[in-house]
Amino acid sequence: MAPDQYDEYEDTLPTMSAVDIADWRLRTFALYDKVRQLAATNPFDAHVFWRQERDLMFATHPASALTADMKARFSGLRTADYDPSFRMYAALSPEGTGQEMNVETGTDGVVPFTRIGTFELPGLGSLAVWRLRSYGGGIFVPFRDATAGKPGGSYGAGRYLLDTVKGSFHGTRGSGGEQEFILDFNFAYNPSCAYNEAWACPLAGPANRLAADIPVGELYLG
Repeated sequence: MAPDQYDEYEDTLPTMSAVDIADWRLRTFALYDKVRQLAATNPFDAHVFWRQERDLMFATHPASALTADMKARFSGLRTADYDPSFRMYAALSPEGTGQEMNVETGTDGVVPFTRIGTFELPGLGSLAVWRLRSYGGGIFVPFRDATAGKPGGSYGAGRYLLDTVKGSFHGTRGSGGEQEFILDFNFAYNPSCAYNEAWACPLAGPANRLAADIPVGELYLG
């Protein structure tokens, strides 16, 4: 969404203060808290709320990735309607555990991730699951699907499915060895760099690419 410790930006956004960024993060955590509450009984209603709030934040918040000129032309993020077939559950398998991914950023050096396992998604493929090994921690799952870079499709460099350090998390079910993550691609969203080149964002590497189409979630405005 907007800035965090690995959505880095250059000194080209003078109107964005530390207080603005803190407020954006607080509002984002509150947004996903409400989404989880609504989705427990009606994921469709949760998705409507998510779309409305994100459009409002992008259009009005000083920490939005949109510049003032972009905000003046903004009429809403391009987000697909909710499709329940893209809400699923997956256990975290140990495949790939320990693999490292180091992301170069323009302003904060190398951001380190360690792979903590894999989500196997029947009919779609598999996705590596990463843990941020710097301040904030968190679980990070980017992905790039077959719609990426195509006309009418998704952002060419991929989207984010989970990013718990920013609150983007839909919960789990079960416990212990039976625990599964709730993965809802309808809530997939673009990294900030999809809207503003001032940001440098971690993107989906080879272990986070799906050969299938994922035509839901936030698509590309470009």
